[in-house]
Amino acid sequence: MWAYLIRRLWQMVPTLIGVVMLVFFLFKYFGADPAVILGGLNATQEQVAAITKQLGLDQPWYVQLGIYLKQIVTFDWGRSWATNESLANLFATRLPATLTVMIPILILDTLVALPIAMWVAYRRGSLSDRSIMVITTIALSISFLVYIIIGQYVFAFQLGWFPVQGWSDSLLTNLLTYVPLPALLAVLVGVSPQTRLYRSFFLDELGHDYVRTARAKGMTENTVLFKHVLRNAMIPILTNIGYSLPGIFVGSFLIEIFFSIPGLGREVYLAVNRGDYPVIQAATVYLAMLTMLINLATDLLYKLVDPRVVLK
Repeated sequence: MWAYLIRRLWQMVPTLIGVVMLVFFLFKYFGADPAVILGGLNATQEQVAAITKQLGLDQPWYVQLGIYLKQIVTFDWGRSWATNESLANLFATRLPATLTVMIPILILDTLVALPIAMWVAYRRGSLSDRSIMVITTIALSISFLVYIIIGQYVFAFQLGWFPVQGWSDSLLTNLLTYVPLPALLAVLVGVSPQTRLYRSFFLDELGHDYVRTARAKGMTENTVLFKHVLRNAMIPILTNIGYSLPGIFVGSFLIEIFFSIPGLGREVYLAVNRGDYPVIQAATVYLAMLTMLINLATDLLYKLVDPRVVLK
């Protein structure tokens, strides 16, 4: 186990270096000139030149790369070009809001989709199965933006159950007042693809010989479904959850913008609009590191769920 863990961590190093180099050169040679963006349409050549010098963009590329690598190694991401805010402070203050919204969404998505998927898989071909598949197909064909607009109009403006927008410094207030509506709408969208995916996992397991053997031995359907089918389907389910996990640390810019949530997703969106490259670069590398660590944690969970899995 420890040898596998050390080997996987070591293998992440060249991958992370590749991501860092790619991000640096893409923004260096293919992005718009940030000095022009920050200067605005009416900026003179002298003002653009002054901004370029202030940002250090007049230095040779290898000097800029060295500064960039030093920032990554020391976890000192520098400052935002647009607001002059420390990126460390930016991540520390925006990430809690993102997690407050995204963690309940991920948990509810999984807890709602799993039992529905197992139920329709067990009743494959029935009217209930076909009806739910039709409903999920329709739900998938509608843009999330439509859910947000209609949800805000119905639940906030018409019924007055939730505020349209807002955020506070209290975690409890946020969870009870501002999170329910965006979480509800996100789950309405997210539960459809999850249900269809998990249904396919359960159907695959239900077709195996061990299920027929368990039933032949007289086991109850609950025992077959929850003790055998669910456990064997957990590896692809964990893979899907692991794939979704990095998203909760970045957030949804649609949710955060339309509900005025001061999260990381909205900050990245604003950074893209104003050409704030340090924020975008830091978020990209941060997400790459997070994705690799979550993939490693998912692989380790495979062993916990199924002892037959051998980590090599």
